[in-house]
Amino acid sequence: MKIINPATEAVIKEVAEDNATSIQTKFETAKAAQKAWAKVPLKERISCIAKFNELMLANSDKIAADLTSEVGKPLGQAKGEINGGLGRSKFFVENSEKYLAEEWMVSEGATREKITYEPLGVIANISAWNYPILVGFNVFIPALIGGNAVLYKPSEFSTLTGLNMAAMLWKAGIPKDVFQVVIGAKEAGEALLNLPLDGYFFTGSYATGKYIAERVAGKLVPVGLELGGKDPMYVCEDVEVKSAAAAGVEGAFYNNGQSCCAVERIYVHENIYNAYVSAFMEETKQMKLGDPTGDGVFLGSLTRPQQISVLDDQVKDAVGKGALVLFGGKRAERNGFFFEPTVLTNVNHSMKVMMDESFGPIIGIQKVKSDEEAVKLMLDTPYGLTSAVYTQDETRAIELMQQLNSGTVYWNCCDRVSPNIPWSGRGASGLGSTLSHAGIRAFVQPKSYHLRK
Repeated sequence: MKIINPATEAVIKEVAEDNATSIQTKFETAKAAQKAWAKVPLKERISCIAKFNELMLANSDKIAADLTSEVGKPLGQAKGEINGGLGRSKFFVENSEKYLAEEWMVSEGATREKITYEPLGVIANISAWNYPILVGFNVFIPALIGGNAVLYKPSEFSTLTGLNMAAMLWKAGIPKDVFQVVIGAKEAGEALLNLPLDGYFFTGSYATGKYIAERVAGKLVPVGLELGGKDPMYVCEDVEVKSAAAAGVEGAFYNNGQSCCAVERIYVHENIYNAYVSAFMEETKQMKLGDPTGDGVFLGSLTRPQQISVLDDQVKDAVGKGALVLFGGKRAERNGFFFEPTVLTNVNHSMKVMMDESFGPIIGIQKVKSDEEAVKLMLDTPYGLTSAVYTQDETRAIELMQQLNSGTVYWNCCDRVSPNIPWSGRGASGLGSTLSHAGIRAFVQPKSYHLRK
């Protein structure tokens, strides 16, 4: 399998790809090793992850360089992803023992009752390319701490990063047999779905997530799906316009918009609409697009060349229905998979750009007359990942956020994830939770004890 640099279109490396036979062997190896790993004391399993964190930090320059080379994100953002991942891993190290400890519900009397938490067994982690470190950490770290064996398939677009993380895990004391890396694209994923695994955890698109859930439904095992979004932001008339515009630009264009929780549609109260659009444009013009290893670059290349046609189609569809392109709107004139940051106004919900996931540096800004209209539009989506409200009035913000059907709501912030609270989607944005105590317990199963003398 060829690893392509999306900023140059050059082949970085070729790696051996797994097939159904080699994946079957890896499964059998992991299954044989899992019970012994589960018997390793929890503190020791956690200690291995703490050592892994140290190794990731010590090797961060190389890991960031490989990440930038294969996904095209600016080097500073790649280093930021490593630091963010270590923050999440630190949370798991510091909190897993508390949430996996046995719990006595009734400790006195004729019949005592307690809960223990046991590993699922051997799980598949079919991971994503846009934040391979962050979304990988969400799954394989609590899974390993919980005593599971993991068949980890990094995206074919972030294979080097996946192999780097595996090397750090093995060096930190996680047995190779317990953490098996599966290399490949669609065919490798299909082979994993054919195995009798004890859980499937996927990060990626709605279409693929739905397919996985349908394929494994008959196995009656846990399925976790961290899927996409069409995440809205509503800007009320009482905000400080310049700072709210800067937040919108950051939320829409960070990581080239290739984030499941990126801001993908903005609604602005009519009283400040023109001022907001003007400030948004000024911020957008300051963003530097170019070589992701270059100084000051905010927008690198897209990772997948296929996404360029998706963005082209959304622009063409919007313009054909009356939208105005204020900035960008086309592929950048340079080698590599670059697309100009694109700002569209005069948009509405008849347009793909306001309804379909974009996953690129494109944003539509729509004028609204009231909070009620904004909420109605924000709810007009099958997705339910995040929603953001910008206003100086906390009471107003809470009232608005309570009406929004998404797993995460933001007041005066957006496009952020914290390990302290659950990361979960509704509707087409997925099933289950990662992070927080919920994300620790997602990879174990409770056992209830009734104890009578």
